[in-house]
Amino acid sequence: MDMTLNNDQLMIQQLAQKFAQTELQAVADKIEQEDGREIYLANLKKLAELGFMGLNIHSQYGGTEAGTVGFSLAITEIAKACASTAVTMSVNNMVAEVIQTVASEEQKEKYLPKLCNGEYAAGCFCLTETEAGSDPSNMKTTATLDGDEWVLNGSKHYITSAEYAGVFIVWARTGSKDDESLAGGKGISCFLVEQGTAGLSVSTAESKMGQIASATNEVVFNNCRIPKNALMGKLNQGFKVAVSELAGGRIGIGSLALGVGLAAMDFARSYITERKQFGQPIANFQGIQWMMADAYTDLEAARLLIMNAACIKEKGQPFSKQASMAKLFATEKANSACYTALQLMGGNGYIKDYPLERYSRDVRITTIYEGTSEIQRVIIAREILKEVC
Repeated sequence: MDMTLNNDQLMIQQLAQKFAQTELQAVADKIEQEDGREIYLANLKKLAELGFMGLNIHSQYGGTEAGTVGFSLAITEIAKACASTAVTMSVNNMVAEVIQTVASEEQKEKYLPKLCNGEYAAGCFCLTETEAGSDPSNMKTTATLDGDEWVLNGSKHYITSAEYAGVFIVWARTGSKDDESLAGGKGISCFLVEQGTAGLSVSTAESKMGQIASATNEVVFNNCRIPKNALMGKLNQGFKVAVSELAGGRIGIGSLALGVGLAAMDFARSYITERKQFGQPIANFQGIQWMMADAYTDLEAARLLIMNAACIKEKGQPFSKQASMAKLFATEKANSACYTALQLMGGNGYIKDYPLERYSRDVRITTIYEGTSEIQRVIIAREILKEVC
């Protein structure tokens, strides 16, 4: 398999790298502060102007048509400088892809240009609930048809970018509880809901351990009325959409984790060539060298798994197993890489004056959101067993 990047992919990667180094790196710590939101949103707008908010979207809707590989490369480079920016970029691209795949032509023309050009700072993926995280089919949010309107009631938790998003993709139960044929995920539909709709409210952002600049909120629907044509795709077929698009999102999060892990190890690598003990740079010691060798080998393996999944998706072939493998391995090894990098730096790695403290906080969530590592193992095992059963 030839994984050599073509000219367009190289251009995307280099442009993302340049933006990360010139616009994001210097402000990555500042945007975690209360007065950093304006800078954060301004950078999201700049990313949209560069075409990074619709990387796999058709040009007729304002997208870049860079493909899944280009998307993965860009996310990794942005994450090297700022994971908070990368996760909003990843989710926005996922929201746009869902709309492109499932929505009506009218819906595509209305929302995709705004997601791609930055008129909307971000889009939201509203699936998770208190009792419906790893098991989204257990959601309790409902959508009831009342004349020419749907009425939404319920709440969604841990929603990325909710407080500054322009549009929400919302999953809700539309099937009757008494209809056994619509039990579980069979009675779920998805809807497009605009920010500012009456009955929709967004809570104060959660106080998080990492990826602080990226807002994470609860979204509440209290008799929220939306037009009948806000239904996206077929009635009671929304769960299949969620499962399919989550697989694509896992490529994004795996790519993000890879970027953070590489940034951590690159910083530590420079540090150990300058830090001296026993009269010489600690990079000269075999134990240090082996720690570095193992971490970079793991990250290279993660990169190859991600590229494989991205290539398969780009070809339009089934990629769920490969995406879960890539997400599982990349996020776990990125966490290990950040731990190793911090260990290589000793006490300085634990001090906020150095970026290892932020990398270690930012990377931790990657084994949790977009499906935990445990859920990835369930998916992988299920797909493997399908091959023999």
